[in-house]
Amino acid sequence: MRKTNTQPLGAVIRQLLKEQHLESRLNDKHIVDAWPAVLGSNISQYTTALSVRNRMLYVSLSSAVLRHELFLSKQEILSALNRHVGAEVITDIVFR
Repeated sequence: MRKTNTQPLGAVIRQLLKEQHLESRLNDKHIVDAWPAVLGSNISQYTTALSVRNRMLYVSLSSAVLRHELFLSKQEILSALNRHVGAEVITDIVFR
């Protein structure tokens, strides 16, 4: 006999993540994973570290010239990363 309160598995998992306060941590991980997909492998080669804290993405780069160029495109990168993840996960990017 089929129950009337069945839900799709994806909806149940999203609800569990939300209840356990793990949704934001998962989105932070998605942002870090999206960096090479959004910016490409050439820029990823110069990226030494990525982390998300307090809705800010911290990016360490080994090239000062690239750091300056990315700084000039910060808003476009921010929008592209959030769009790739499908949620507004980060509000700012700090290039180091």
